[in-house]
Amino acid sequence: MTLEGHAVLVTGGAGFIGSNLANHLSESNDVTVVDDCYLGTPANLADDVEFVEASVLEDELPTDVDVVFHLAALSSYAMHEDDPTTGARVNVEGFVNVVEQARQDGCETVVYASTSSIYGSRTEPSPEDMAVSVNTGYEASKLARERYGEYFSNHYEMSMAGMRFFSVYQGYGGAEEHKGEYANVIAQFADDIANGESPVLYGDGTQTRDFTHVSDIVRGLELAAVHDLDGIYNLGTGEAYDFNTVVEMINDELGTDVEPEYVENPIPESVYVHDTCADASKIRDETNWEPQIDFEEGIRRVCAQYTDG
Repeated sequence: MTLEGHAVLVTGGAGFIGSNLANHLSESNDVTVVDDCYLGTPANLADDVEFVEASVLEDELPTDVDVVFHLAALSSYAMHEDDPTTGARVNVEGFVNVVEQARQDGCETVVYASTSSIYGSRTEPSPEDMAVSVNTGYEASKLARERYGEYFSNHYEMSMAGMRFFSVYQGYGGAEEHKGEYANVIAQFADDIANGESPVLYGDGTQTRDFTHVSDIVRGLELAAVHDLDGIYNLGTGEAYDFNTVVEMINDELGTDVEPEYVENPIPESVYVHDTCADASKIRDETNWEPQIDFEEGIRRVCAQYTDG
């Protein structure tokens, strides 16, 4: 099932996930993107996407639409530790501002980004109904967003689908390059190895992530809107790979033999999420969503820009 013939707003839509979503939806919908260009660039967007440079904290946003995908966020641990107040304003106040403006314009369907980090470190698949905790400002802002989503759902009967992304990647051949140091580790490792530089791994490289290709995330977001999902949903593959294995697989794909460099983890152990893995059975049951790109294929796609040509 696909979204067709709708007016759609994507906040953070010039960023990595947002631009992939906006470009995909623009093939059969009228798509507007709002982005302040902090982590995004309009160069990521297709020609038929309308771009509005604005902050999600502003008034009179283009929220007169059928569906809002709210992906705008300050999206790293460091950004929130450097400036917790701005982190809260953008991630929480910005969310409430966009949803409230959309509500007043008659929009009843919002799909928004949360995070899997609130599950903490788990090697077992994490279901949505397990207890979660907050150890960082970033996690606090996303959990607050979920609570405000619950408010808009309960009080105004809006469809509010909070999507807990796991580790989303695409590679620098896609829309990740603009994120630089904030890009997924796969993109950074592949670029380092392709250029003969040692990828930097925190600790001993045994930490694991449920790496989910951005195209599968985009399909999950679209299905959430099509089905008017309400509540919290995981988007992840249910499989996890450790960083050492990722480096090996990239070396194999590129035909290289670059050794990683191991450094002390700059993020305190008490807050560092060592392992993630999704239980995505809830969204699978409600929408038939399944990840379509397995990890080997994902690595091949990340490395293609270095091997093709």
